[in-house]
Order: sequence, then C-alpha cells, then structure tokens
Amino acid sequence: MKLFDVYPLYNINIVKGKGCKVWDENGTEYLDLYGGHAVISIGHAHPHYVAMISNQVANLGFYSNSVINKLQQQVAERLGKISGYEDYSLFLINSGAEANENALKLASFYNGRTKVVSFSKAFHGRTSLAVEATNNPTIIAPINNNGHVTYLPLNDIEAMKQELAKGDVCAVIIEGIQGGGIKIPTTEFMQELRKACTETGTILILDEIQSGYGRSGKFFAHQYNHIQPDIITVAKGIGNGFPMAAVLISPMFKPVYGQLGTTFGGNHLACSAALAVMDVIEQDNLVENAKAVGDYLLEELKKFPQIKEVRGRGLMIGLEFEEPIKNCAAASSMTNMCLPEQAVRMYSAYCPLSASAWRKRTSSSPGSREYSNCYSD
Repeated sequence: MKLFDVYPLYNINIVKGKGCKVWDENGTEYLDLYGGHAVISIGHAHPHYVAMISNQVANLGFYSNSVINKLQQQVAERLGKISGYEDYSLFLINSGAEANENALKLASFYNGRTKVVSFSKAFHGRTSLAVEATNNPTIIAPINNNGHVTYLPLNDIEAMKQELAKGDVCAVIIEGIQGGGIKIPTTEFMQELRKACTETGTILILDEIQSGYGRSGKFFAHQYNHIQPDIITVAKGIGNGFPMAAVLISPMFKPVYGQLGTTFGGNHLACSAALAVMDVIEQDNLVENAKAVGDYLLEELKKFPQIKEVRGRGLMIGLEFEEPIKNCAAASSMTNMCLPEQAVRMYSAYCPLSASAWRKRTSSSPGSREYSNCYSD
C-alpha cells in the first residue's frame, strides 16, 4: 500500500526537534519558523510536556466519555482562567475542523437557522460545513456545496450589515487573524460585527484555531478588538502537537445530553498534553513573550527592502515578497530554513511561542540576529 498522494511535500525529512530548532535525517539544523503550521506552541520536546505525557500514558492513555475524567475538568478550569472566559463551558474534540463543525451545529440548534456568513480568503477546515465555510472552491466537493454560506469581503462593514439585516443568518464565523495571507480584521469592523450579530440574533463564532493560544501576543487575537464572541474554537497550539481541539461556549447555550459527542475527544492523554502546555505558557510568560519577540521581528523584518509587506501580530507574521520566495535573497539570508520550492510570494511564520530573546551575530544584513533556544543544552 502507498500513501494517498495529496500533499506536495518539501524535500526534507525532519526527525528531531528541541525548543525552537529541528533537525533533518542528515543532521542539518534548522530554526523552526513554521512550528508545524502554528501547532508547536511551547517548543519541541519540552521536558515538562514530555514528562506529563509519559507519566499519563504509563497509567491510562484513554477511556471513553461515558465515565468521569477529572483531567477534562482541570483543563476547563485552567483554560477558563488563562483565557479570561471562566463563565464559558468547554467541549473537547480532536481537530480544528471538528471544533468548527460543532460550533456551527450548536449555533443552528440555538436559533434554528441554516445560513452562514464567512469571509473572502477564510479557512475553517476541510470537512462538511467547515469546508463550505472555507473560501476555496477547489477543496469544496459537490456534496459539501449546499448553498449555506455567503462569503463577504473582510472589513466591509456595510456589506456585513446588509447581509445580517436579512434576519436569516445562523452564524458568522471569522478568524481572529486570517491564516491565509495573515489578514487582520479591524477593531471597528469586529465591534460593528459584534453589535450586528446581537441585534439580529446571529451567533458570532471566533475561529482562533491558528491565532489563539497566545500566538498573537494576547491569549486570543480577538481580545485586541475588545469584543466577546458567543463561541470560540481552538486547536493547534492547545496540545503542542498532540491532536486536540476545543469549543468555548457562552452561558447563553444550554447543554443537552447527546446533542454533541465524540469518541476520542478529551481523552486522558490529550488532557495531560493540554495541561502541560498551560503550565509552560503561564510559568514562562509565553503570551507576553510572543508579543515582545513578535514586535521585534515585525520591526526588523520591515527593514528588508525586498519584502513588499510585513503583516501580523505577535508570532503570527506574514511576509509578502516582490519575487518568488525561492529566488529571494532576503528570505534565504534570514536564517537556515526550509523555503518553499513553489513560486509563491507569501510566507507565513509561526515559530513557537518559546522563541526567546535575541542575540547578536556577525552579519551585515538588516535584522541580523538569531533566536536562541529557550531551553537548549
């Protein structure tokens, strides 16, 4: 049997990671500015994370959601405090797509509507309604193309108000920062969106799967906008590579037995990973670190004349180049990193939140510093 060939792979086999660095099978060391696509939050092979998972799997890796799991309760309590959403409820699943599917399902149960508003260039997953809410027709199969979703221009207040004024929209789903192109919703737009959703009985879902868990320099990117959504979805950084996701649910929703469910979601091993991540985020002040290091990177990257535009917040940064990245001297001079072979002009950086203070190195190029590993030998 062969693998179903759906991934255009980079010609590199990563076999080891520690902190903010990874190594390939040939022993070449790389500074990890990708983080497994925003998944690695506290760094590769963090000793506390390794110990927590190892200890848990040695005792009990899995049991079903038909029995009490006190680790789930601990995750809910800790996540509520660290995120500022202590009065919300938590539903645990395995992936970002599952989180958005359950969020949209819950919204439709609540108001009985079926229409969804999403935004241009949005990405919310590859399954069922999540993929229909994703603004990429090449990955929406005919069976998923059911006419539920209207795509609007991001930050277009009037278009948004006109659509919601129809009174038939179940939910608006929006990323705290768009993963595709690192586009940031404005505070004015987000506040008007919150107001319009409240006035029309529309559920506001914040997809914080990439932009959440401290990546933006706040725990959730929407907290820059001073709004509170009805539902928040998280994944990626929640488990530092262990498959896990969650839905944070406003108290306006009342749970019903059997309405939502999962086999593997919130298992003992996943919860141990999530608790370890929160331990490290709090103990090492990684949210504040993401903002400090991100602010520095944003400032320094703007000094490269070959970079057309730098966008982002914290350690969620997009670089748009004048020429394809593989040909760009500015990109190749920044660090020893694996660059795309395709002729793309946009690079998104998602280095671990544990990227630490910079140290000088000998170089004549702008921003000539490198990041040290926060717990390397």
